[in-house]
Amino acid sequence: MPNPMSDIGRIAAEELKIRFDRGEPFLLLDVREPVERAFCAISIPATAHDLHVPMGELPTRLEEIKTAQGERLLVVYCHLGVRSRQAAGWLAHQGLSGLVNLEGGIEAWSVDVDPDVPRY
Repeated sequence: MPNPMSDIGRIAAEELKIRFDRGEPFLLLDVREPVERAFCAISIPATAHDLHVPMGELPTRLEEIKTAQGERLLVVYCHLGVRSRQAAGWLAHQGLSGLVNLEGGIEAWSVDVDPDVPRY
């Protein structure tokens, strides 16, 4: 039986920033809770699309995620990369492809790319 988790790529914060700067299209899916999102988020370029769907809402918003992704790469992130990896695995199990997990989450983004993003 195929393992959907094996279809999930990983991307480092620095690599994501390079791809943002190149103007590559992405769907950036934030699976953190609303209080976390209110505290900070990753600023994205015009070529990317930002979607906030807390992890617990994934099943009820699956069609919204599929529509938003279209043909774009789907980058899933959370605080440290653990929940987003689980979310990406669930999405892969639902048949989505082109999934990558932001390694280290928004914490890595703040440390390695944009120190103006508050850490928590």
